[in-house]
Amino acid sequence: MTTVSSLEHSKQAYGIDEAIKQSVNVSDATQMENQFITLMVAQIKNQDPTNPVDSSQFLEQYSAMSQVKSLENMSELSKSNLVLLDNLQTLTAAGLVGQEVKVAVSSMRLDTEPVKAQINLQHASSATVLTLRDSKGVKKEIQLGSQAPGLVPFEIDPKALGLAPGDYALEVTTDAGEYPQVEISGLVSNVRVSAEGPVLDVVGAGAVPFYNITEFGQASLAGLL
Repeated sequence: MTTVSSLEHSKQAYGIDEAIKQSVNVSDATQMENQFITLMVAQIKNQDPTNPVDSSQFLEQYSAMSQVKSLENMSELSKSNLVLLDNLQTLTAAGLVGQEVKVAVSSMRLDTEPVKAQINLQHASSATVLTLRDSKGVKKEIQLGSQAPGLVPFEIDPKALGLAPGDYALEVTTDAGEYPQVEISGLVSNVRVSAEGPVLDVVGAGAVPFYNITEFGQASLAGLL
């Protein structure tokens, strides 16, 4: 088993090195330079002796050619970096399975268990209201009361609120004119790889893109509802 792991590691390392070498493609750059020098020598040999070509033109042509090749190499290296970053993001997301995270959402999926959530207020509010809207458009307003600036943790208990299981749209408003983003806290049960990046299945929030994660860890929240 150890031998197989070592071989796989070597193949992966070799693949990355080869990708970088192909991106830079030094041999092609050298070949292009040799071709340019050959053409330049031929042009010098066949130029009109009474009206020789200005040497600065050769330098300008060579400089322009080098800049174009450098831009091509930079573009290929950027693509390779994006692939590596995407792979790193996927590995990071996979490592979150079974862990608790907080994700920014505009909707949530209620079952029978309470869901922990929080908002972050920039200004004090004497009237803070959480509005839940089900798939039929029926609204349920929940008074969060007077709140100071900063994090406001709360808990949504479907049984206590008389909410049936299902998907709900979320919105929080304050008398200060704020519309803070709701952050749901839940365990990551699954990670799916998509064309837009990793998608996490978070208990209480449903399918959430990786970039919607706002916090890692298991901080306890005091229930207000």
